[in-house]
This record gives sequence, structure tokens and C-alpha cells, in this order.
Amino acid sequence: MLDGVRWIALLFLTLGLSGCKSVHVERWVPASSSEIWSVLMDGSGYGAWNPVLVEADGAFREGGTMAYRMMTPDGTTTPVEAEIRRLEPGVELNQSGGLPGILTFDHHWILESVEGGTRVIQHEDYAGVGVLFWDPGWYEEAYARGLEALEARVAERRAERAR
Repeated sequence: MLDGVRWIALLFLTLGLSGCKSVHVERWVPASSSEIWSVLMDGSGYGAWNPVLVEADGAFREGGTMAYRMMTPDGTTTPVEAEIRRLEPGVELNQSGGLPGILTFDHHWILESVEGGTRVIQHEDYAGVGVLFWDPGWYEEAYARGLEALEARVAERRAERAR
């Protein structure tokens, strides 16, 4: 019996290390990376524009932890904690979290200056045995809506400054 338990544990460990899925969305935004970055770094304003992470609490700093409330497709919210692994102002915000071996995420906001604006990329990798039983497709749709909302928030801030 013990050999069976070890075999099952080894199977789950192998699956946990090998399971991987990703989502990727990007959008050209007619604004500077610094304008976009200021919206991304304003955690208190997430509820005004972000359809996925509707609350953000903590300080955006490398090595720090952010506490979010994530809106799920059924309209409920769930807490999510993320460690900030990399923060390069105006360029990249990389956060990760989850339960190692079960389901983890590695999320990137990447800002690339291009002619007439900024290419904004959200890329997230998921790993662990949980990805074998889980479809992250709704994240891709939600992140695409989030990029639209981010663009609108940047334009709104620009209009407020012009007044």
C-alpha cells in the first residue's frame, strides 16, 4: 500500500511540475509609458478601471506583497496575494503567487514604447497540477477588457489634467 501512495505522490509531483498554460493579450495605447505606468501604480484606483483586480492593497515595490480582490466571471470576488518579483518603472511589473505544485501564476505587465504610443502587454503563465483541470480562457477575455479600460483610464486622467 505504501508503494501505491508513493507512486501517486510521484505522479502528482510530476504533473505539478509539468502542467503549464498561458494567456497573452496586448494593445496599442496612444499614450506614453509613464502615463500608463502611473495608472498601474495607483493601487487605490484599481476599482475605477480594472475589471479583474477590483481592489489593490499594498506598496508596489520589488520584493513586496500586494493583496488584491479578483472579480470572477460569476461576479464574486476572491482574495489573491502576489509577490512583486520585478518592478522596472515604465517598463515591467512582474508578480507571482499561488500554491506551488498545485496552481501558481507568473503575471507580467510589459510596456514597450512604439511610434505614437505604447504597446501594453499582459502575459501570465500558470503552472502546477491544477492547470490540467482548469481553463484560464476567461482570464484572456478579462485581461483584454482590462487593457481597454486601462486605455480609457489613461485618457480620462489626461482630460482631467487638461482642465
